[in-house]
Amino acid sequence: MKIVVINNGFVMVCKGFTKHAEGVTLTNARCIRVWGTTDGLGQLVNGPTPKTVLDAGIPIVEVPIHQVLFTFEVSPGQWEESL
Repeated sequence: MKIVVINNGFVMVCKGFTKHAEGVTLTNARCIRVWGTTDGLGQLVNGPTPKTVLDAGIPIVEVPIHQVLFTFEVSPGQWEESL
């Protein structure tokens, strides 16, 4: 599971992440509308906070490679219920 930060302010959390020549494919993804953190985005590595707001689930998201700013792994057990 990863959090993917995308250009223009989009932050997604996803179960699947596949990198290919043109970009990345995210599967079982949700957009993190409100982080709900007190210590920045990295706090979400340990799962959503009570104030985190997620958009509805999206089965497959294709993102051009030049739009991906950075990614980081999250604790799967902490995010499993939210995805």
